[in-house]
Amino acid sequence: MKNRIKLLALAFVICSNACNTKQPETKKSNSSIAENLYFGYQPPGLNPEVFVPKKGIAKDWKLGNEDSLDMEEFYFTYSGNDPFLPAVVVYRQEENYYRASKYTFHHSGVKNSNILYSRHNYIERTGSGWSNLKSLGPMFDRKDLGIMVLSVSTNGTIVFDDYKTDDGIRISRIKDGKREEPKLLGKEINSGKLVAHPFIAPDESYIIWDSEREDGYGKSDIYISFQQQDGSWGSAINMGGKINSELVENGAKLTPDGKYLLFGRSEEKVKEDGSTYWETKDYWVDAKIIEKLRPQ
Repeated sequence: MKNRIKLLALAFVICSNACNTKQPETKKSNSSIAENLYFGYQPPGLNPEVFVPKKGIAKDWKLGNEDSLDMEEFYFTYSGNDPFLPAVVVYRQEENYYRASKYTFHHSGVKNSNILYSRHNYIERTGSGWSNLKSLGPMFDRKDLGIMVLSVSTNGTIVFDDYKTDDGIRISRIKDGKREEPKLLGKEINSGKLVAHPFIAPDESYIIWDSEREDGYGKSDIYISFQQQDGSWGSAINMGGKINSELVENGAKLTPDGKYLLFGRSEEKVKEDGSTYWETKDYWVDAKIIEKLRPQ
């Protein structure tokens, strides 16, 4: 009972903060600046810039299912100020207390999607919040399958990598209402070393991923393949010197509205004691850079 009172108090604080109304602009210049911001950030152009997410605050979180406190689990959903991180915090009842765990979900190609995916699981939006975790099926629950990154199109087509086999990127479509068995994509995409971190466009017009190839700028580079008129995938295109460097670039993905592309750039560094570590910075760039690579 005490736990529930605490949870209700937390929900009240979060919902109260979320309902605060925005104060009117006092200066015209501030209004003009705000119109050019993106979730409070000054957006980049066609030259990538370092993306530093702001620290989240209480009003960025909301109770996803306020009617489910008597259920075995319920969800807080992230609404917030990092446009690249849709996330859900799950409170699960275990004996006489609730245990919190955080899942990072992937949208299905559209903003405010009614389905969010997390590796071999997904949740659906309901009239009162989000459903419990559901499995994508036995073909995704195999013990020999290690999904690291999964991306989903608007039509439900899934692409994902597999860190256990390192075979490359697989694709699974929905046909006649049923999900097809995942199959490896062709050599256009699955070539080179460390083929991983796929992202499929909402309309399935292209796939972005990263790998080490002989034609690259250094280590892992980010590539793109555009879907052809016959449904096949075109040759891999290196996304160029603005995106790639002699360092490691990987993990590219779009914001849910498709406006910006985020990717990571990692560099191996040496400590004073001689040991090494990887330093990673996130970059973002206007998604129009993709259209400049699309074959005419």
